[in-house]
Amino acid sequence: MRRLFPPLSLALFLPLFALASEPRSRPNILFIFADDQRADTIAALGNAHIKTPNLDRLVRRGVSFNRAYMMGGMNGATCVPSRAMLLSGRSLFHIDEKLTRDETWPAAFGRAGYTTFISGKWHNTPASVPLSFQRARNLFTGGMTNPMKAPLGHLENGAMGPATVGPKHACETFADEVAGFLREPHPAPFFAYLPFDGPHDPHIVPDDFPVTYDPEKIPLPANFLPQHPFNNGEMVVRDEQLLPWPRTSAAIRAMLADYYRYISYLDLLIGRVLDTLDASPAAKNTFIVFAADSGVARGSHGLIGKQNLYEHSLRVPLIIAGPGLPANQTTDAMCYLFDVIPTLGALSGVAGPQTSEGLDLSATLRHPATPARPSLMFAYQKVQRALRDDRWKLIRYPQVDRTQLFDLATDPAERTDLAARPEHAARVAAMTAALAAEMKRLDDPAELTFATPQPAAWTPPAGKNSKAKAASKD
Repeated sequence: MRRLFPPLSLALFLPLFALASEPRSRPNILFIFADDQRADTIAALGNAHIKTPNLDRLVRRGVSFNRAYMMGGMNGATCVPSRAMLLSGRSLFHIDEKLTRDETWPAAFGRAGYTTFISGKWHNTPASVPLSFQRARNLFTGGMTNPMKAPLGHLENGAMGPATVGPKHACETFADEVAGFLREPHPAPFFAYLPFDGPHDPHIVPDDFPVTYDPEKIPLPANFLPQHPFNNGEMVVRDEQLLPWPRTSAAIRAMLADYYRYISYLDLLIGRVLDTLDASPAAKNTFIVFAADSGVARGSHGLIGKQNLYEHSLRVPLIIAGPGLPANQTTDAMCYLFDVIPTLGALSGVAGPQTSEGLDLSATLRHPATPARPSLMFAYQKVQRALRDDRWKLIRYPQVDRTQLFDLATDPAERTDLAARPEHAARVAAMTAALAAEMKRLDDPAELTFATPQPAAWTPPAGKNSKAKAASKD
């Protein structure tokens, strides 16, 4: 019998029908993205000391990933490469951080007939905004700022217009803009992107926000240390100067209280956006994603920032809910952030950029026990490299000739370094070789050994025991 349609035409629409028993229009996308939010800061996922009722309800509606990661960065402002990887679907050593060279996934959704909209933080140069999004309202195109005084601009006539300071917290403005967009009539499917610039420091929320935290009641991280035990190659970056050395338990608890309050404030705003979506005609046909561009130390391992390859700084929250997906499920499947939008493309029947390297995780979303990536490689500048598999994590510090090995199954907080124990010598050698092979595959030019290693011991330098530099672009 003669085919009525070419095979490719049918294949294009298969993802649309795989998640539902009856045909429906192409799904919408609502992507909410936080800045520097640790994976362990959601109440429904195990943090009994934080209040996140709206993220909790999203957890109950969808699939939460226990092992989602950002890949790293080549400068202290790791949110720049993280966001570039997310939007392009490219890995760390293949990205254009300014997003002007390659087509992005939002642009691909626009090419496929979607209305694309953004309000929030854009840290990848203003010139690339119109290359990715058709509409942009109240966009902050810097790195960090006082959110009560953030300069915000609109996309006008194909370019970003002049920025002005708004009357309220920037994150509230972003949420209001996205909620307003959701209330509009939508004859075409939409891709709405809400990238907050919080809870990145400075941890500032409106004075009248009622949720507060008593520092004395917030436990220290399980891996708290007064100071990192050796030179990791990035000991005096801006983030590490937010508190003096040695870190005190009182200072870390106070910082966590402010950090948690900011997260609770974002949770309130997320609730407003979710309420708006739920009241709209798009409610039953929208995939909702919540994630963050990185974690952050906040006292773990004696560190404050995210310029390291420990779990607290690499692992990020990732929740995906939507039509046909199971509810209130978690998965241990390992993935990178840059796998997420390719997955949304597969679920929406959208062909992505030819340069995209992200994996389609839709099989894991349908069946959360399905594994994804077997291993993950991480990098920070030329001074740190890491590899993790289902159980083990190896971190290499070539500039001081130091290696760490952690058993994440029994030691998820990475407190016990097993690298020097004779019984793990073969494992260290095998994982180091596997790390080198993965670096070569991903075009990472760094070396795992330095010809002349530096001493591993480290002492805070004079004059650096101060607050952060105001001019930082992190």
